Amino acid sequence: MKSHRERFSAPEYLFFAALTVAVLCLCVCIGSVNIPLGETLSVFWDALSSFVQKFLFHKPADFPEGTVSSILLTVRLPRVLCVALSGAALSLAGAAMQGLLKNPLADGSTLGVSSGAALGAVIAIAFGITFPSLPFAGTMVMAVIFAFLSLLILLALAEKLDRSLSTGTIILIGVIYSMFVSSLMSIVITFAQDRVRHITFWTMGSLQGRGYADAAVLLGALVLFGGIILFHARELNAFAVGEENARHIGVNVRRVKLTLLIAVSGLIGICVSIGGVIGFVGLVTPHMLRMLTGPNHRRLLPASLFGGACFLMLADLVARILLNPRELNIGIVTSLAGAVVFVFIFYRTRRGSGC
Repeated sequence: MKSHRERFSAPEYLFFAALTVAVLCLCVCIGSVNIPLGETLSVFWDALSSFVQKFLFHKPADFPEGTVSSILLTVRLPRVLCVALSGAALSLAGAAMQGLLKNPLADGSTLGVSSGAALGAVIAIAFGITFPSLPFAGTMVMAVIFAFLSLLILLALAEKLDRSLSTGTIILIGVIYSMFVSSLMSIVITFAQDRVRHITFWTMGSLQGRGYADAAVLLGALVLFGGIILFHARELNAFAVGEENARHIGVNVRRVKLTLLIAVSGLIGICVSIGGVIGFVGLVTPHMLRMLTGPNHRRLLPASLFGGACFLMLADLVARILLNPRELNIGIVTSLAGAVVFVFIFYRTRRGSGC
């Protein structure tokens, strides 16, 4: 029983995986045109069979054709996959930041890291920054670099002002930094009048029109940076009882901190470069799951992966069908939900500290 309390058991992994697949199927079936589950599964099975025949047995592929197949395989499935992977990545990054800073309000959106990543991506879009061999990577690289620099700046300022890194100080610096970044972004946009519409839509957060290539990039980032975060679950548990205690049990605090900051910045930067600014996912999901799994990061981090994917897929579903046929940006839905949870968490935090 002890091992089940410390780590996820196989039935728990199976439950969360089944829940995630069920939500994915729901989000693929429902939209401007509702498609029955049976027909959806039939199309997926035919596509999977054709894929196996083509790439494993080198036989001629007979991929499903028709309007329904086109909607499912070309439009909805790649988008939902990108949404699920983005949600998992942002939620995992938020859980890691909360553990690292010992602060339940730490998140890319509340600290301004997402805004910093957005500034880097906007600069790349506005001035056409690309790499010769990878023209699509300019936005991504700039977003990751600016996310990492933003996190370093925020932590340096917070430590100068308040070595205890209290909730109020971190949130205040995050708000100020976000305002500063927004001002810089406005200046950049003035020099890119021909791309204002694209930049404005992108900064509101949307995964509309994303394809399998974007999903592959997100999956690669999640495997690389997410794997690093999951590997350091024990160290995050040690940080919960203080850095000095972590040093006493053999944790290289400086190295682990830098490694986790790079991993978090990588996840946030890549998500922002593909889907724009999607706020509060890393705040809402880990906090809710912490009530279910407890504070142990060996359980919280895997739960955050699945929970973040489910949360963002449902938020995207709401964005697609709430004002059908018009579509909301997914960032609007997550911000509305996150604002309510933010006030709730902040109230509980202040109340618990006796302020």
